[in-house]
Amino acid sequence: MQPGHIARKTAAFALLAASALFAQDSGTLPEAPSARSTRQQPASQRVKTQEVPGLPDPDLLKEINAIRAIDNHAHPPALNGPHGEPDEDYDALPCDPLEPTENGLMFREDNPVYIKAWQQMFGYKYDDFKPEHVQELLAAKEEVKKREGDNYPNWVLDQLGIQTELANRVALGPGQYPPRFRWVAFDDTLLFPLNNSSLGAQSPDRKIFFNREELLFARYMNDLGSNGVPATLADYTAKIVTPVLEMQQRNGAVAIKYEAAYLRSLDFAPAKEADAARTYARYVKGGVPSDAEYKTLQDYLFRYIAREAGRLGLAVHFHTGGGCGGYFYMEGANPLLLESAFNDPTLRKTNFVMLHSGSGGFEQFVPYLLMKPNVYADFSEQTWMLSPRHIAANVRAMLEFYPDKVLFGTDLYPFEPQVNWEETGYETATAGRTALAIALTGMMQDGEITREQASDFARKVMRENAIKLYGLSAGQ
Repeated sequence: MQPGHIARKTAAFALLAASALFAQDSGTLPEAPSARSTRQQPASQRVKTQEVPGLPDPDLLKEINAIRAIDNHAHPPALNGPHGEPDEDYDALPCDPLEPTENGLMFREDNPVYIKAWQQMFGYKYDDFKPEHVQELLAAKEEVKKREGDNYPNWVLDQLGIQTELANRVALGPGQYPPRFRWVAFDDTLLFPLNNSSLGAQSPDRKIFFNREELLFARYMNDLGSNGVPATLADYTAKIVTPVLEMQQRNGAVAIKYEAAYLRSLDFAPAKEADAARTYARYVKGGVPSDAEYKTLQDYLFRYIAREAGRLGLAVHFHTGGGCGGYFYMEGANPLLLESAFNDPTLRKTNFVMLHSGSGGFEQFVPYLLMKPNVYADFSEQTWMLSPRHIAANVRAMLEFYPDKVLFGTDLYPFEPQVNWEETGYETATAGRTALAIALTGMMQDGEITREQASDFARKVMRENAIKLYGLSAGQ
C-alpha cells in the first residue's frame, strides 16, 4: 500500500484508536422489550458472568458471532464488467482523488487483524506481511474469485456472517443481487441543480467532490431522458426530483444516502418555497448564486426529497461525524445539526438513520436524538477506526436509551488488492460484534439487563431492527 492511501477515507480520526487487538478465538463468523433494571431481583436470578471489565462474556460473543447480520452500511465493489472494466460505482464521492493523509492506527496496513482475515478467508499460512507471502495471498484470492465466479460477492458475505448488505452505491453492479445486496442510492446531487463553482472553491476537496456530483447529476438526467434542467423549481421537483426517487425505488432501493457533510453543513433549516423558487428562477439559466441564496434552495429541496422518500417508503441516511480528506469540516458533520429536520412534523413519515452515530466526538449526542420516533443510528465506520472497547462505550450508551433503534453496520470499503473489501469487512464485522458483546456484558454485570435480554438485544441490533425498519423478510 502507498502511505496514506487508506487514511484518505478517514483522516479525521488518526489519534482516536487505542488498540489493534481484534482477534477472536471464541467463535467464527458464520451464519424488545426495553432495558429493565434487575437491581431488585433476588440474587439467585441475577446474571452471573465473568467479572472482567472490558472483556466480553465468551458465550454471548459466540452467540453474537453466529447471528447472520443485516449490514446497515457498506460500500462493496462489484465484479469487473464483461470486458474487464473495474467498478467505479462503489461511492459517489470516493476519497482516492484527495490529497493523501496519514493513516490512523486501526487502519494501517500492518494491523494484525488483516493477517487474521487472510488466514480465515484465504488459508494464509503465515503470521507476517512479507512481500513474497502477500503475493501468495493475492494468488489465493484470485483462485477463489475464479472458483466462485459471479457468486464471489455472496461468498464474501458468507465469510463475514452477513445475510444482507445495504450497498451504498451509484448502482448495483455485477454479482450484486437482492436479497443479499440491497441498494442505497446517492441523492446529494439533487440538492445542487445550479452553478456550483462557488461551493467547489471552498476547499480543494470540495472542488473534486462537486465535479463528481455534477457527473452524477448528468447521469441521472440521462437516465430520465431529460435534455435540460426545467425553468422553474416546481417543474424541477415534479419532473426531475420525484421521478429520480421513483426510479430508484422501482430499481430496488430501500434507502437514499446523503454524503452532504462532505459538501456543506448538515444544518438543513426550514425554508420557504417562494424564496427557494426565486433563487432557482434567477440562476437556473446562468450566474452563480450567493452561498446564502443557494443554501435556502438546498434546504428546501432537502425537505421536499425527505417527504417524497417517506411517501415512497425509502429511509434517509446521513453521513455523520468525521470523514476523509484533510479539508473535511468536522463542525458541519455534527448530528445535532439535523434536529430541526427530525422535529419537522411534516417529515414524521420519513425514517432517518444517522450513519456512524456521530463518530469522532459527537457520539454522546446520538442517544438523545434517538428519542425522535423516526430516527435510528448505526455504529458503522467506528468499526474500522476504533478499538472494540471504544466502540462498546458508544454502543452501550445507545442501548441504554433505545435498543430498538440501534443498527449493526460495517462501512466496509475497497482499498488495495491485499486489503480490500474482504479484509475491511472482516475487520469491521469482527470489531462490531466484539464491541456489541462487550457493551451487553457490561450491562449484565451492572445489573441493567438479564442474560435473556442480552440475547434479545443482540438479535435486534444485528438484524431484527433493520428487518423491521426496511420491511425486509426475516427468511430472505
